[in-house]
Amino acid sequence: MNLRHATLHQLRIFLTVARHCSFARAAEALHLSPPTLSLQVKQLSQTVGQPLFEQLGKKIFLTAAGQTLADACHDIDARLERLAQDLDALQGVERGSLKIAILTTLKYTVPKLLGSFCAAHPGIDVAMQVGNRELLLQRLAHNQDDLYVMGQAPEQMDLVCEDFADNPLVLVAPPGHALAGQKNISPQRLMHQPFIFREPGSGTRLTAERFFASQQVTLKNRLEISSNEAIKQTVAGGLGLAVLSRTTVSSELALGELVLLDVQGFPLIRRWHVVYPRGKRLCAAALAFKTWLHQHRPVADPRA
Repeated sequence: MNLRHATLHQLRIFLTVARHCSFARAAEALHLSPPTLSLQVKQLSQTVGQPLFEQLGKKIFLTAAGQTLADACHDIDARLERLAQDLDALQGVERGSLKIAILTTLKYTVPKLLGSFCAAHPGIDVAMQVGNRELLLQRLAHNQDDLYVMGQAPEQMDLVCEDFADNPLVLVAPPGHALAGQKNISPQRLMHQPFIFREPGSGTRLTAERFFASQQVTLKNRLEISSNEAIKQTVAGGLGLAVLSRTTVSSELALGELVLLDVQGFPLIRRWHVVYPRGKRLCAAALAFKTWLHQHRPVADPRA
């Protein structure tokens, strides 16, 4: 066995397969054909001299040798990341790269801020991942990005968490709803109204559930949908009410496709946070964008 024959390309492919526990999903993530990916993993396994994966039924798992190699790959990946950060720092904020991951709800605001940041710093290469909370937590656990922008940061991880803007949650209904136009609606009047919820674990859903529980109101769960866009269309179609971030419904409110309900206690004010692992050395570009978020934070008017 001579690991000097292993290439960084093979190690990255292997680590991606290990993270996804799937050759097909890894091939898709790396934009490689499945045969090409399988060949690289096979060659790496031959270099190591031991099988790296074993298949049980339809699932693949790391062997003991595979787990040992995966741990080493994480160390190598982290060291290369630090090297990139050190080289970026030598070039200053006008050069380098930035990788950020943002919550799906923020796709209405952060890309605009990122666009103005890139216009001010055209030499920086930027990659942005958009996903739900579960995806961001997975990426955060594997330290795949420089910065993460989300609502509530997970308490079980050792993180730096800086809030930078309000995230008002509003209660929306279809036009013509019986409560539309009424003032100072008691939360108890929503007891038997059907609600459209985000998936379990969503920060928006948790905040809404805590509020109504504090009011001794049990909500009627009609549907669970993992997409804000689908929730808006479902509410507009008259299937129920929903609690959503104000930033996600601006267009629909302006067009009259949705209406705000004036419910006591609303809007529920949450905060947006920029998050990264404690101890992580941020590159110059990441530090600059973090400052940019604070200086150009979006301001939502929950009454609009």
